[in-house]
Amino acid sequence: MTGVRLAVTREQILAFRRRVGALDTRLAPGRRSLRRAAWAGLQDSMPRAALLSLHARVADAGPSSWEDPSLVQVWGPRFSAYVVAAGDRAVFTLGRLPDDAARRRRAVDLADRLEGVLEGARLPYGRAGRALGVSPNSLRYAAPTGRVLLRWDGARQPVVWTVPAPEVDPGEARLGLARRYLHVFGPATPEAFAGWAGIPRPAGLAAFSALNGSLTPVRTPIGDAWVVSSDEAALRAAPQPAAPARLLPSGDAYFLLQGDDRRILVPDAGQRSQVWTARVWPGAVLVEGEIVGTWRRSQETVTIAAWRRLPRGPRRAVEAEAESLPLPGLEGEMAVRWEE
Repeated sequence: MTGVRLAVTREQILAFRRRVGALDTRLAPGRRSLRRAAWAGLQDSMPRAALLSLHARVADAGPSSWEDPSLVQVWGPRFSAYVVAAGDRAVFTLGRLPDDAARRRRAVDLADRLEGVLEGARLPYGRAGRALGVSPNSLRYAAPTGRVLLRWDGARQPVVWTVPAPEVDPGEARLGLARRYLHVFGPATPEAFAGWAGIPRPAGLAAFSALNGSLTPVRTPIGDAWVVSSDEAALRAAPQPAAPARLLPSGDAYFLLQGDDRRILVPDAGQRSQVWTARVWPGAVLVEGEIVGTWRRSQETVTIAAWRRLPRGPRRAVEAEAESLPLPGLEGEMAVRWEE
């Protein structure tokens, strides 16, 4: 992966990521849009985070959009709960199957044992774990086989069941996962891909090496990286008008970054520490293409911690986003409280 590197600016990178992430203009309702919104998966570790990520990208997303039959829940990258397109299950599961023979056997054996205990039924993962004599959390290690699905609504324990393994070569699934990562998070490095996917660094390097002929080297403000060559034109393109406001939930793909990659999105170190906290991350407030603060919700109250006082137009756009959040089970209308 050598050659003359395309130099790109921070503004180009952010415009590209918003464009491919459907954050400038919401997609039309429909299953094709749901799949595009979930192209790099929708992390759902915080209750209904995946739903709020859909709402930020797809028009008319409602409280049950995350349950559309075209979507499934899996333990995906870094063993976090994810909502992904059902047709993409192999990419987010088999794409992370360990290369190490012992760890691969552990995953397959655990999936076999779980299938034997369940006998086609669905059980809360606590009961399933006890039946196997293991910690329920260890059931996640069977997920990379592609045979374990779950349903977690945030209020109770996840319910788990088994399905046939996808008929996809794990190596091809790994390359598919790398392509998706580069499309949504690019420009990026193999080390960053490995960290996001929760796979060993050598596995990330091997995936990028296998994709060598289809990658373009890029020089970014924080160092050398790569994009999928088919995305080069979009990376070079003039920015589209940014959306007035979006409220991105904790773990949203737009800011699911580690290390130096965070400097591109939020240059100020003090502000970075407020987005990527040591404990549970807050949501990010995106206004006209820039993160301008964080947000949290308690029942019907959304608290916006802005880093500067926003003009009336953007302020009202943020409030409209908060008022439109499609959360189930709320008794009253959403109220917005500002901290500035």
